[in-house]
Amino acid sequence: MFDPITIPYDCVMLFNVVKLKPGVTIEDVELTLGELCNIVKNTYGDEQGGFIAGQVMKYAGFISDEGSVTEDKSEEDHLVIVTYWRSFDQHEQSHRDKIFTEKFKELLEFVEETKELGYEILWQGEPEK
Repeated sequence: MFDPITIPYDCVMLFNVVKLKPGVTIEDVELTLGELCNIVKNTYGDEQGGFIAGQVMKYAGFISDEGSVTEDKSEEDHLVIVTYWRSFDQHEQSHRDKIFTEKFKELLEFVEETKELGYEILWQGEPEK
């Protein structure tokens, strides 16, 4: 569950910002989110499904003064779901699948806003050892 992941260069990354409704905590969505992640991993984690790996993160409250160029550095609590797929089409197909949509509807009961943006990798690397 907390093992390192390996991301192939030719994949796509989907970055989903999930803003919770006022009064909803991470603990309120933790079980549903965990079940959703397991569905994705176990149902779509083969060549046909296209899922490679994923990460879920919560906003930690710090903002980089060195890396931010905007004056407004305020940000509300939110989660980020990052998933890596062999193709965007495989991602979209998984999200149309009934097994996914039923669990995603449960998560949406707690969510004020969600936006999932897709990216292609331009560069990746690790320090030379």
